Amino acid sequence: MSDTLPLESAAYALNERSHPSELFLELTVDDPETIAALVQHADGPDRESFARRALRIGVLALGQARGQIDTSAVRGECERMLLALQSQLREHAGSMQTRLSGTLQEYFDPQNGRFQDRVERLIKRDGELEQVLRRQIGVDDSQLAKTLSAHFGTESPLMKRLSPHEAEGLLAALRDTFGKQLEVQRDAVLKEFSLNNRDGALARLVQELTTNQGKLTENLQGRIDAVVKEFSLDAEDSALSRLVKNVTTAQQTISSEFSLDNENSALSRLTKMLKSADAAIHDNLTLDSDTSALARLKRELVTILDAQSKTNREFQEEVKVAIATITAKKQADQQTTRHGLVFEQAMHTFLQDLCRQSNDMVEFTGNSTGLIKNCKKGDCLVELGPEHAAAGARICIEAKEVVGFDLRQARAEIEEGRKNRDARIGMFVYSKKTAPTGLEPISRFGDDVFVIWDAEDATTDIFLKLGLTVARALCSRAQAERQAQQVDFTTVDKALLAIQKRYEDFDQINKYADSIIKGSDEIKNRARIMRDDLERQVDRVVRQIDELKELVHRAGGVE
Repeated sequence: MSDTLPLESAAYALNERSHPSELFLELTVDDPETIAALVQHADGPDRESFARRALRIGVLALGQARGQIDTSAVRGECERMLLALQSQLREHAGSMQTRLSGTLQEYFDPQNGRFQDRVERLIKRDGELEQVLRRQIGVDDSQLAKTLSAHFGTESPLMKRLSPHEAEGLLAALRDTFGKQLEVQRDAVLKEFSLNNRDGALARLVQELTTNQGKLTENLQGRIDAVVKEFSLDAEDSALSRLVKNVTTAQQTISSEFSLDNENSALSRLTKMLKSADAAIHDNLTLDSDTSALARLKRELVTILDAQSKTNREFQEEVKVAIATITAKKQADQQTTRHGLVFEQAMHTFLQDLCRQSNDMVEFTGNSTGLIKNCKKGDCLVELGPEHAAAGARICIEAKEVVGFDLRQARAEIEEGRKNRDARIGMFVYSKKTAPTGLEPISRFGDDVFVIWDAEDATTDIFLKLGLTVARALCSRAQAERQAQQVDFTTVDKALLAIQKRYEDFDQINKYADSIIKGSDEIKNRARIMRDDLERQVDRVVRQIDELKELVHRAGGVE
């Protein structure tokens, strides 16, 4: 059996969804190289193991040739991507946990937290809750006591109206009203039945009867006497006497019902009801009795607050443990070089978000070497976008979180970083934790900008934004100067090329030195020509540089 057909069959079997766990295969190998490789292994399991490995390698090679993907390689790449994602998520979770812990500690710290202070001021003795309840429903000076006293007290308008001893009270008013009305009615009735009143009803009746019925005078006199008797107070059975008795009885009944001396009177019963209501309100709204509604409310509030306080303490303990873990990790990072890397990565992330708005490109270069051999100076490199006046200009950014790194060292560091990253403008970012004392939050020295920034304090972000803005402005100015001086640099470049060419002649001098006896005159002549030419080129370069300085000075100067 040939070896090619089984290999193709095996490669094809990799694409099948279902296949047996084992497959018996018998091969006859006729390839000399394969036979030479197989006979190097002892006959038996060793040779079979080698053949299986070789068969697998050949199957994988054929699969790659047909465009198949090695599952192990894919799995390895996926695991690497998951590990990188897990690391980023862990760092983000740590940052979020730090911020959350700080905020929660500010509000729920048992010593000086805002929530704990507010709860203590609310429920402590003579606290806000007790003061509010005392002002509203206390015993003596509360709003409830004042309201009840104003409406139902001894000096209230209602009690004054219901008091029989008050001249303006209800009983006195009723007595005076009924007395006046009775007197008026009595006077009116007596006036109508008085013979002295010629306009009265009785006088008119007598006159009419006398005029028209003279014969009935005798009988009329008897009837008049009867009528007079009915309206006389001397007779107890007269109608007027009965009316007076009824009025007197009614007056007595009213006085009895509105008298506090009679326990069964309506006013006494109303007074008892008001006292009972006052006592019930006092019993339910007092803190002296444990069975009062207010006392039960207070106990329930205290129970709820105790449970909340217990929950807060447990949560605070968890927060303390988390904070201690984060603090220990941060201290461990501070003792290693990792804290510097974390600061650089935080700055790179912030610059990415900031430069995305202006279409600038940000590259983290802290792990790669630049133009200088084995030099990694320059942590980030910002390249201005196409919409900027100095499109393509580079800004080298160096970040440091190292104690004792003074301004002189920082200037030397950023200068070397600019050269290493081929950038005209540099920006050095100090960590607020390690910045030199007395350094302004943002300052500039020539083409370098120095900024103080704290990755954990959002209020310092404005300094980093302003520093990048100043660096972008310096790029614009450098671009304008470069355009103004473009023609002059052509002459300088020619002079430098001429100088370079003359220095290459030193190799020729070495050759002449080898044959100094034969070419001594030629060496002197060549040296003289080179010296004269170098002097002319140097003078030309000096003049061009002086002219460039004058142009720069006129354009605004460079510090």
